[in-house]
Amino acid sequence: MPEPIVEIAHSEEFSASHRLHDPALSDEENRALYGLCNNPNGHGHNYELEVFVRGPVPASGMVMNLTDLMRLMREELLPRLDHKHLNHDVPFLEGIIPTAENIALAIWKELEEPIASFGEARLSRIRLRESRGNWVEVQAGPSTPTA
Repeated sequence: MPEPIVEIAHSEEFSASHRLHDPALSDEENRALYGLCNNPNGHGHNYELEVFVRGPVPASGMVMNLTDLMRLMREELLPRLDHKHLNHDVPFLEGIIPTAENIALAIWKELEEPIASFGEARLSRIRLRESRGNWVEVQAGPSTPTA
């Protein structure tokens, strides 16, 4: 019987502003597509970011030390997002329309390699809540190794 795979998660919050605007579209097309989210001065959200890591449970008893995951999020990722304007202040989002989907995909790219450096643990899922009722999830695909 194969070894079971265990998933762990850590959650953090950050506040940021953004504007949904595609420079390839006219102002009228942007307003029609993005509505209030196309406000020229932007608007803000209190995001909740949940990061899920999975893998086998080694002799240490931990897929990944949750303190390491917390530190990675709090010290390496969130300072680059918290209280920033996502269109202007975040280099890894440069040139990307900062929809929740695109933000989550960009965060995945930022976390995938650092998490893999902690042994057999692999990033398996990211959930980004933009509001109480709206969230997106990015999951490891069939070609993405997940331990």
